[in-house]
Amino acid sequence: QVQLVESGGGLVQPGGSLRLSCAPSGSISSYYVMGWYRQAPGAQRQFVALISSGGRTTYADSVKGRFTISRDNAKITVYLQMNSLKPEDTAVYYCSGTFSGNKYWGQGTQVTVSS
Repeated sequence: QVQLVESGGGLVQPGGSLRLSCAPSGSISSYYVMGWYRQAPGAQRQFVALISSGGRTTYADSVKGRFTISRDNAKITVYLQMNSLKPEDTAVYYCSGTFSGNKYWGQGTQVTVSS
């Protein structure tokens, strides 16, 4: 079993920045894919960004050039640096991790972009 613990959400003004972190615990394989999804009120959960243990990254078009996903393999921690935040980025952000073919989710962290 794997648990994912997120941190770093909060309230920020438009144009501001936030960094989210996600650290897994439990039975973790050396090869993994981790990433972030988000869900706004009344909307479906949508993909934001993914990174593999080898460093390959994928981004949603809506965040390209503003968000950066990175990882620390020594800590098996994944980060999402969010810059130039917009009100439409407001959502609950969920960390996901796939280890040994099984997908896990974090509890979510709220990001609110508002003046």
